[in-house]
Order: sequence, then structure tokens, then C-alpha cells
Amino acid sequence: MEHRIWNKEMECMKRSDLEKLQLERLKALIDYCDKNVKFYHDRFEKNNITADRIKTLSDIQYIPYTTKTDLRDNYPFGLFAVPKKELVRIHASSGTTGNPTVVGYTRDDLENWSEQVARLVTAAGATDETVVQICFGYGMFTGALGLHYGLEKIGATVVPTSSGNTEKQLKFMRDFGTDAIVATPSYCLYLAECAREKAGEFPMDNYKLKLGLLGSEGCTPEMRTQIEERWGGGFFCTDNYGMSELNGPGMSGECYMRNGLHINEDHFLCEVIDSQTGDVLEPGSTGELVVTNLTKRGIPMIRYRTRDITNINYEPCKCGRTTARMSKIIGRSDDMLKIRGVNVFPSQIESALIGITSIGPHYQLVVRREGFSDTLEVRVELIDASLLEIYSELEKLRKKIHDRIKAILGIEIKVSLVEPKTLERFTGKAKRVLDLRGESK
Repeated sequence: MEHRIWNKEMECMKRSDLEKLQLERLKALIDYCDKNVKFYHDRFEKNNITADRIKTLSDIQYIPYTTKTDLRDNYPFGLFAVPKKELVRIHASSGTTGNPTVVGYTRDDLENWSEQVARLVTAAGATDETVVQICFGYGMFTGALGLHYGLEKIGATVVPTSSGNTEKQLKFMRDFGTDAIVATPSYCLYLAECAREKAGEFPMDNYKLKLGLLGSEGCTPEMRTQIEERWGGGFFCTDNYGMSELNGPGMSGECYMRNGLHINEDHFLCEVIDSQTGDVLEPGSTGELVVTNLTKRGIPMIRYRTRDITNINYEPCKCGRTTARMSKIIGRSDDMLKIRGVNVFPSQIESALIGITSIGPHYQLVVRREGFSDTLEVRVELIDASLLEIYSELEKLRKKIHDRIKAILGIEIKVSLVEPKTLERFTGKAKRVLDLRGESK
């Protein structure tokens, strides 16, 4: 696989020069927001913030955080900095828990976004000879179009299949010679399962997949290994990260070294904070990621709390890039489960499950309230239903899973083994947690 650097000037910049550029862009952003966004103008005035008072990057700590609630409270266009006639596109979240979060893009925003994605897909190994199938849903979700335009920018051939219709997805892969895929990790794994089920009719060597550009949900190293093994043929997965509030995919992504996700630092200024206190943590600490989009003008974002838990490594990478690298997302501060005083992330369960024979990669966490404490049930899907008839083997497997998870979490949990294909599959983000604590007895 060819490994190039799309923009050496920016991706290999000396840190002192990069931080100087970040400071210049931060001051310009503060001045821009002060003049064009009432929400930020009022906050700056209240906290005595002006562009001239920002002398170092660390001075950003004096600016209050922006949250998803701020976007929803100002729905739909209250945080926009330009009139609608200057926007060329609008995206929005699903809004399942209230007003959607609405974001807009100027023409320059779209160009910056495409540039950011172009760097990351190139770092992963995509080239102008790549034929890539995009299995994200097209529409208000930013993932599909964000990667679409970045891939087209580097000259790749894009097959915009969108999500779902698995039979058609596999047919196009075989017939078009697709060698790269954009999908959630869970859907990429599901596609591999479906391909193997039909291997008698369409052998696996009919598929030419070599590169996975996975995103939109977390992917542990263990799950990544399983995806690569299911596809076979040298299939290689990389992870990328972003969210609509910050543009969409394109903030960071893995290079072929897979030692952290390179951040496009000329566009994004990142901090890591303590989720509880809001205090900025020392470099290298693990905490909640806070991001300022330095170049976005349609709807600027200053110190946006992502709720994602990670840490940042500022050492240069062996690939030649000098940009900082964030670790894979450990979990979300708002998705984190607290079971009897212990913080539990779904990724911890996934790491424990993957690699155990006789079970599939699909699982579900069920949280209940019993008496005065919370309980956790882990539902795991068997590969072979006949095992349900062999109690001794079933119990042995259940105990193995139980002990492995308990060793990681340190708390008692219940393990339930269910029949094959009984847990829900997802073409978008996988929903792993079923929270029943609000249900009455």
C-alpha cells in the first residue's frame, strides 16, 4: 500500500511554527465571533475577553465552554455567523432528544473540510486509484458527504451506495472491484459476516477490499482485528474521528502506523479537561476532549465539549507527520455507565469479549435498578445454537466470559448467552446499551 502525505507543509510543520499559526487563527476567530455572533459577543463581554487579551494559547482557558445544549437553545440559526445567503449547505443531527443541532457551511468551510478529509484518507492509504464504497447514510448526517468530497479531492473513485441494502452492497463490491470501504465498524463486520454466509455462491476471493475507513462509532483494537480477519485478503482498517459540530469527519484519523489519530492542528485546537470539574489537564492526561475549530466561519465553535474521553500525544509520528495524535475514544462521559460506583464503558466489555471462541461480535448491555443499586447484564450472541443444548459447555463458556469481564470491571455482572442472530444489527451507529432503570417494577 502506498503511503503519501497530502500536505507536507501543514502536516509536518515544526511545533513552534504550528502553535504560532494556531494563536494567530485563534485571535482572528475570537475577533470574528465577537463581531458576528451575539452568543459569543455576550460571553466575551461578560468575561472581559478580547482578541488582544489572548497572548498565549493557554489563555483560551478563560473563555467558557460551548456545549450541545447551547446549540439546541439557539436552534436553528442562533449561533451562525453569516446570513443564510452565504451558506452553501446545512446539516443537522437527528434531534432524538430535543431540537436537532444544526450546522452550516460557507464555500470556504466546505473547501477546508475537504482538505482535512483528504489528508486523513491519504494517511490511511487511499490514493487516486482507490475505488471506495461509502456505506454511511447520505442526508443530514455529515459522515457520508464529508468523506465523499475529501475522497474525490484526492482523485479516488467514489461509489455512494449509502447505508443498508446489504445484498446490493456486496454485489457492487464484487462487480465494481471496490478496494476500500467507508462504514461504521459494526456494519463493516456485518457485511463480512453476510459475505461469508454466501461464500459458497460467491467465494471471498471475489472481494478486493484492502482498506477500511471506519468511523461514526468506536472501534476497539480487538474488534478491528476481528473485522480484518473476517474479510481476510490483507484487509486493513483505520479509524477516523469528527462530529458535525466541528464540521464532520476530518478532525483526526489514523495513518498506516495506527498509533493514534493525527489531528489537523492547523484547523483544530484541542484541550483535554476533567469532565467533572472542567479543569484543563496536563498534556498526556486522559479526560474529555474539548475542541476549537479555528477556521470554521458558517457556525464557529469555540471550546466545544465533545464528551468523548481520550488523551493526546504530541510526539512526532514515525510516519513523518508532526501533528499531535489523539488515542482512540475510550468512551463518552455522557454514555459512561456508573454501576455500583464503578465507571463502565462499552468498549471495556467489547475488549473482554472479542477473541473468545463460540461467541459472535454482537453484544448488548442491559442496565436495571434492583432495590437501591444498579445491575449490569451482558447479553452475548452464540455462533452455534446447538451449544444451548449442552448445559455443561454453556455454563463453562458463560463463566469464562463472566470472569474475564469481572477482572476488568471489578464488579459482579450477569452474563446471558443468546441464540445466533437474535441481537439487533445496525447499519449506522450501534446501540449497545439498553437502560431499563427508568422502568417501573
